[in-house]
Amino acid sequence: MTRTVLLCALFASSIFATGCTAEVGVEAESPPAAPVAEVEVQTASPGAEYVWVAGYHRWYGGRYVWARGHWDRRPHANAMWRTGRWERRGRRQVWIEGRWE
Repeated sequence: MTRTVLLCALFASSIFATGCTAEVGVEAESPPAAPVAEVEVQTASPGAEYVWVAGYHRWYGGRYVWARGHWDRRPHANAMWRTGRWERRGRRQVWIEGRWE
């Protein structure tokens, strides 16, 4: 399995996994600043135990790709969603997936 396919599989599984707690670091050559976030229509909440996870631009295949927002069920009553982010580590950027805390 190539590195690109593996990274894509890891990313896809982290988007659709409810209560994902693992950080997935994806290294990239310093990508340019992400485009302005797309305007999304936030649908009605399916229940009090759900939190809206906003969409964001992710770096994939040498360009930014939009990952749509979605409702995600809290793993426990006090859980807070921490949004994914890019972190600089030395001369590289590493993507840290969003997660429940």
